[in-house]
Amino acid sequence: MLHRLHAPLRHLLALDQLPRATIEALLDRAQTLRPRALTGDPAYRPLAGCTLANLFFEASTRTRCSFQLAAARLGADVLNVDMATSSARKGESMADTLATLEAMGVTLFSIRHSLDGVVAELAAVCAPTTRLINAGDGRSHHPTQGLLDMLTIRQHKGLDFSHLKIAILGDIKHSRVARSDLHALRALGAGEIALAAPVTLLPDAATAAGCSVQASADDAVRDADVIITLRLQRERMEEGLVPSLEAFYSDWGLSPQRLQLARNDAIVMHPGPMNRGVEIANEVADGPQSVIREQVSNGVAVRMAVLEALAATKADDQS
Repeated sequence: MLHRLHAPLRHLLALDQLPRATIEALLDRAQTLRPRALTGDPAYRPLAGCTLANLFFEASTRTRCSFQLAAARLGADVLNVDMATSSARKGESMADTLATLEAMGVTLFSIRHSLDGVVAELAAVCAPTTRLINAGDGRSHHPTQGLLDMLTIRQHKGLDFSHLKIAILGDIKHSRVARSDLHALRALGAGEIALAAPVTLLPDAATAAGCSVQASADDAVRDADVIITLRLQRERMEEGLVPSLEAFYSDWGLSPQRLQLARNDAIVMHPGPMNRGVEIANEVADGPQSVIREQVSNGVAVRMAVLEALAATKADDQS
């Protein structure tokens, strides 16, 4: 039997569209599903007969594999569509690609694209029984990453975020992960969110709403309970937004020395892929306070919870 949320979920496009209760319900369900996510359960197949299509217009390892495993753990079939060799290369629109797969009986889609708003545009034209998940669009949203990050924090720091200081370091301006994390942290009542980045990589005022923008990484990390480091996209070097990788690491990277400013039980997070020695030191990434691998594991459970919720809404619509 499909697990249902109290509030039906048609698509998962962004976390800023979800109330706190829905976010918490998805996290609760993901925690329950975690044993099945890690080892599987052949007897548990609530999505048998459903098909998930992964439409990734950008390269991905963690997210796409995680969606594939999540669907398989729930008994669904999976189509990994290679967009580099698909009919999109022949000029077919994304809406036509979606409609073609819908005609084959596909009802669940995870979609990643380099342009902002693409998944929302597809949600506006898809069939009534189709369910879409934003697997990352442009600089805007990455909702399942935001959920898995919140699940990881809850596992280590408990359900009450009001007493926590969360530091976010790095290229916040261009990070869809940062935006989804910020939406979720605000919804869950995080006590303090400290941002630290070069001026060229700080977000706009709307993104930083409710956060404290620190003048240095040291100030952000000091007494933090959770530290989230973000990937520095190498093209920022070419754009002149960062003087050098060495300078970035010195001023904004998470070194063992900088980590000592945080609380003794602080956890270190990174959405991956990591640039070791740029935004995070090897000793920190692989150290005892790192929960980066746990984030990856939690991704399967979170995506199982999301797929279940969307499939349940679809089943209710058809009944």
